[in-house]
Amino acid sequence: MTILSKGANVPVAAAAVRAVLDWSAGSAVPDVDASALLLGRGGRVRSDDDFVFYNQPRHASGAVSHAGKRHGSDSLDVHLAALGPDVERVALCASADGGTFGQVPGLCLRLLDPASGAELVRFDITAATETALVGGELYRRDGGWKFRAVGQGYASGLAGLATDFGISVDEEQPATGPGSRPVTPPYPAQAPQYPSQYPSRAPSSSASAPSYDAPAPGSAAGEPRPRSAKGEECLPVDMCKRLSLRKQQVLVSLSKHGVPELCARVVLVLDASGSMGGLYRRGTVAGVAERMVAVAAQLDDDGRMQAWTFASNPARLPDLAVGDLPEWLRLHVRVGQTFGFGRRKPPKGLEPGQIDMRTVGIQNEEQKVIAEVRDFVRAHPVPDPTLVLFFSDGGVHRNKEIEQELRAAAEEPVFWQFVGLGSSRYGVLERFDTMPGRRVDNVGFFAVDDIEKISDQELYDRVLSEFPSWLRAARQAGILR
Repeated sequence: MTILSKGANVPVAAAAVRAVLDWSAGSAVPDVDASALLLGRGGRVRSDDDFVFYNQPRHASGAVSHAGKRHGSDSLDVHLAALGPDVERVALCASADGGTFGQVPGLCLRLLDPASGAELVRFDITAATETALVGGELYRRDGGWKFRAVGQGYASGLAGLATDFGISVDEEQPATGPGSRPVTPPYPAQAPQYPSQYPSRAPSSSASAPSYDAPAPGSAAGEPRPRSAKGEECLPVDMCKRLSLRKQQVLVSLSKHGVPELCARVVLVLDASGSMGGLYRRGTVAGVAERMVAVAAQLDDDGRMQAWTFASNPARLPDLAVGDLPEWLRLHVRVGQTFGFGRRKPPKGLEPGQIDMRTVGIQNEEQKVIAEVRDFVRAHPVPDPTLVLFFSDGGVHRNKEIEQELRAAAEEPVFWQFVGLGSSRYGVLERFDTMPGRRVDNVGFFAVDDIEKISDQELYDRVLSEFPSWLRAARQAGILR
């Protein structure tokens, strides 16, 4: 059995799973109901028929159905092999009847093998004022299925959740008498409609339908949503809020190019040459790294980012995981040091994992780190393309060697986005857009005088502007599958 934390994911090899929602039931504990949404491209339902819940307990395809409810548990069966190719994800949801999930102790979502009953995955869910939530999702990846622990709540109730995925919500129907409730249209001849308020769940023998609150503020029906990254909830409050907003802005940039659900491995490269010292001391480089974490959190399946620093020599840094961001910045966003006329003092106070930055040096040798990143990509292939975010303040002088590396890299599943932190001698990097002799243009470049004055949305728009067109060209050329 695999125990997941929020944002983590795991492959699902089984052809079918039983999704079991468990909690510690009691007299003062709200009742909980499990439901599922079958989602197509763009993260929305194809019709209201794609909502499986207690008044519509079985999908027309038979692929998703209620497996039964008992005290403190509700279950859904999902036959992954029976889902049509237009179903990209199955969102496993829950709603609280008569209270909030903060009043529901012991809430967890488990995946079982329906044949043997063996527990495959467990995700313990924490919540507060939410009355509906997405516990997890099953999603396609590279011809198979994976499960991601989501834990996203909706304080506005099931309507906020349902509307977010494209379910139609009707206005409340007039009551026919004191205490009466709206009536569900007949099932299965007609898909259910959802009035505007969500009362207690009707008994299975009742003809009453659930009704729903207004949509969650700021959400629109069918819009793709930012991904949850492992460890995001552990960040300081202000940093967590910035990340949440920035992921949404990354998603906006991707949506402009028609690729909101794009997945990619993200690599960060930071210039640590002598001329960068002021940018490190002012916190500019740390700010850049924090802003790029949002790109990795939205694009990378695991929300992690590989990272390098370089000057005279390259050095690989520990992977940057979202939850480790504050400590990672403190330990690893550093510049080199020299002493006197090239004399070196022994390192003082290096903490585990830190690079002795004197070994990195102070000169500009971009071609060395480019070669090292290329070696890493070849040695660690992944199904998704790789996006390298390369930040430097210029001083490029190894034009021939850099050109040689990037020309060779044009045949590899990697796009190199260079960002200039200032306006100082970028040499060959500025000429790649018009440089012939490559099957695809695999390099993007732009420079800004002061990156701290560029808004997040503008920065993400510029960082991601050429990546989608490279993806299309690389697929046409057979570089990407």
